Amino acid sequence: MAPHAGPAERTRLTAAGFDAQYRRLAARAAWAAGGRGALAALTPARVLAATREVSTGRTVTLAAPVETRAGPDNPEPARHRMNGQPEERASDGLDFAMDRFAMNVHGDADSHIDALCHVIYDGTLHGGVSASSITSSGATALSIEAARDGIVGRGVLLDIPRTRGVAWLEPGDHVTLDDLTAAEAAQHVRVSEGDLLFVRVGHRRRRAELGAWPAARARAGLHPSALDFLADRRVAVLGGDGNNDTAPSSTEGVDFPVHVLAVHAMGLHLLDYLQFEELAPVCEAEGRWSFLCVIAPLRLPDATGSPVNPIAVL
Repeated sequence: MAPHAGPAERTRLTAAGFDAQYRRLAARAAWAAGGRGALAALTPARVLAATREVSTGRTVTLAAPVETRAGPDNPEPARHRMNGQPEERASDGLDFAMDRFAMNVHGDADSHIDALCHVIYDGTLHGGVSASSITSSGATALSIEAARDGIVGRGVLLDIPRTRGVAWLEPGDHVTLDDLTAAEAAQHVRVSEGDLLFVRVGHRRRRAELGAWPAARARAGLHPSALDFLADRRVAVLGGDGNNDTAPSSTEGVDFPVHVLAVHAMGLHLLDYLQFEELAPVCEAEGRWSFLCVIAPLRLPDATGSPVNPIAVL
């Protein structure tokens, strides 16, 4: 089993070091500088190839149930209200049950996808688009509408706790580049250009077994150095069962370095707070960690993200 933390990768990044990494990754991702970002890698040929991953037809959700109760990691839970009162409904003839939902899309509990307009860094969005394109009415550029036709491709799950031989990564721990390559070797899979990469840290299992905690202050995630792996492989999407960023941050002056590097520099749509506790056992049982994946964000033309329910098809 490979060591999970090399000394160089554990080192806290200075502001200058982060800036150098940002510039390097942005230059390497110049191919993804358009309005769809790295989704440009999902060519019709790659989508067609991804359909060949299906062998059993089994479908598995990668989303957690939407939560409507407040908790340490969810102070503003989604609100679900029924329209009308059940006792007012007619006892005969036709009637309809109806309800209403409201939610904070970018919270620390519900599964969601970040659009390319979500991250503002040094006054700009991905590709140098001015932050002034975000108005009180919504995003006029790089909104989740870029994914209106869905995101379909070959999904790959890298299970870091499995590789390390633990149930989950503790809050504050980092997934390093070495972790990702070790998981590939252990799982006999290779991440390729255009893949939808999902990285399990075990956040959901820890939460289910130990209870919720203030994840905004302490959570496992990727170390910024791990983004070189994504650049090498030219992945189209990154998703995790946590926030993808570690807390506390490893980077001087930047609280969410992975969000800045992935979304702003590399043009990757991020999926946060997914859950892989149903998918991982299926992959283990079938002896394969790749699958067809279908992601269908809501049609919210001016939104910075969307609740999401990705489906793996094996």
